[in-house]
Amino acid sequence: MLKLYNSAISPNSRRVWITLLEKKLEFELVEVKLDGEQFKPEFLALNPFHHIPVLVDDGFNLVESLAILDYLEAKYPTPAMLPKDAKDLAIVRMVELITVNELLPGTTPLFPVMLGLPGDPEKIDQAKQKASTVLKLFENLLDDRPYFGSENLTLAEPVAGTIVPLLAGLGVSLSDCPKLSAWCDRLTARPTWQTTQPTPEIIQAFKPIFQARMAR
Repeated sequence: MLKLYNSAISPNSRRVWITLLEKKLEFELVEVKLDGEQFKPEFLALNPFHHIPVLVDDGFNLVESLAILDYLEAKYPTPAMLPKDAKDLAIVRMVELITVNELLPGTTPLFPVMLGLPGDPEKIDQAKQKASTVLKLFENLLDDRPYFGSENLTLAEPVAGTIVPLLAGLGVSLSDCPKLSAWCDRLTARPTWQTTQPTPEIIQAFKPIFQARMAR
């Protein structure tokens, strides 16, 4: 059976968790407490970089969430979550990579707000500007179909869809992006998003861990 080493607070882990659920695969969920469990020898034997998620499939250890998603799509192609058309496939890949390389790191200064912690006003403003640039691009990449490049859910959704819906609660407006706003509503209504949504208790439990990281 597939085994996912996961943390409920992590969007990187959550995108894999959602994909496993959307593909209706059987798997074991192993919660990794990010207060130090990721540095223990047992976990480092799975991923020497001490990052989550890790997916284990019959003794094969997979790290890096986008690689894990590609693996799941190739090994379990039903339901298909990658388009065949070249342009549509490029849209999905752009959304994935822009989320990972631009949106997530660019909006990191906003996440203390989610935990009720003070942030740097200048960095927060820069993060909001970065988010606005990405969201406008995503708005332009959506057409009259409900998902990026497809009538059906693609891998772009669990990647971008675990970040974008959070931004409204962090002071980033989607008022200029009506298609993207409707896309967020579609995703957050899905059972897989609701099942994997971090609870307020999980968020508060992560607060001292985040504070310790900020203090380093």
